[in-house]
Amino acid sequence: MVQFLDTREDGFAAQFQSLLGMKREDSPDVDAIVADIIADVRARGDAALIELTSKFDRFDITADRLAFSLEEIAAEIAKVPPAERAALELAAERIRAYHARQMPEDQRWTDAAGAELGWRWGPVSAAGLYVPGGLASYPSSVLMNAIPAKVAGVERLVVVCPTPDGVVNPLVLLAAQIAGVDTVYRVGGAQAIAALAYGTDAIAPVDKITGPGNAFVAAAKRRVFGRVGIDMIAGPSEILVIADGTGDPDWIALDLLSQAEHDESAQAILITTDAAFGDAVSKAVEARLQTLQRRKIAGASWRDFGAVIVAQDLAEAATLSNRVAPEHLELCVADPDALAEQITHAGAIFLGAYTPEAIGDYIGGPNHVLPTARSARFSSGLSVMDFLKRTTLAKMTPGALKAIGPAAETLAISESLEAHGLSVRARLDALNKGEL
Repeated sequence: MVQFLDTREDGFAAQFQSLLGMKREDSPDVDAIVADIIADVRARGDAALIELTSKFDRFDITADRLAFSLEEIAAEIAKVPPAERAALELAAERIRAYHARQMPEDQRWTDAAGAELGWRWGPVSAAGLYVPGGLASYPSSVLMNAIPAKVAGVERLVVVCPTPDGVVNPLVLLAAQIAGVDTVYRVGGAQAIAALAYGTDAIAPVDKITGPGNAFVAAAKRRVFGRVGIDMIAGPSEILVIADGTGDPDWIALDLLSQAEHDESAQAILITTDAAFGDAVSKAVEARLQTLQRRKIAGASWRDFGAVIVAQDLAEAATLSNRVAPEHLELCVADPDALAEQITHAGAIFLGAYTPEAIGDYIGGPNHVLPTARSARFSSGLSVMDFLKRTTLAKMTPGALKAIGPAAETLAISESLEAHGLSVRARLDALNKGEL
């Protein structure tokens, strides 16, 4: 039975804090195993990849076949029905258009001292995208990771994707082709992350690794961070819906289940100002669970981590939502734009009754790779910015150096960094003598 909370009842504060503190991730102690795998790949390269692929994916392969050939890709893509191809192409078009607007501009100006300052943006040279494998893999995630990288201008873009028992989802290969991926490798797990970070004979190292994975992949990403950049460590899916009771309870129930069906550790929360509506949504969830294909997974998520919270008003609902800082936030209220102004922490906001979160997963345009586990308090979803670097620019004229150089010298002396100060003083002395 899902838990019901009411902000006006005694004990609510403790109950809500308990909800926030729920440990939903199954975090087995895999770090030692992952450390050994990474060390093995660094030492033996492709030989380690081949052995580990045989061990974990039950698939024997040679070094020259770690990457899918163009012929193999074409054969698999030919299996994709026209309707699914068209849907992927539409999604790619919308995702590309949205992310193109995120591209920042270079800047350069001269300040009051006469110094020329600015910055310029440039892409990482190479990025590697991790895609979970098998028929349960998600082509939408390929688009969401690869398209921002291509929009940013990444020169070399590769995908690693395990193929358990040699099985690959044709839609994943099609999504990679549509997004402009250069190479798809049929390796996964911590060994694939190690290969992307350190390189092997067959797989050249990259600068940035993005994409979701299991506990082994997450641990490997943590370990290689610093050698390469990573996007984030993703946790179980989350959705929070704020509803004022004016909508359809069954729609809200389906929205909650859309995330609950991802994982038994996913979390779905409804905050409503109408207790009767909250009860109606709960009943609608139970009814839908009778027929949902993934009812075992969704049912466990709803039972163990779901909640219906009755708030006194929408302002209180927004305050509670900000404390949760959900991955996905739906505002199913009469005036969603006004309520959105009160939201300070959320990975993505979906405005109004006709904007289900599922639209964002596939076709809306914004990225569906979003911060989880309350990390929306300090981080953002994947964007072109994850594949860009900012380089600052500074150019001093003689006049500018005379104007601000003495202060730099003073600060250098205060920090006991003699050569710093002398490097400025040498130029100032030359200017004062008329040597420059």
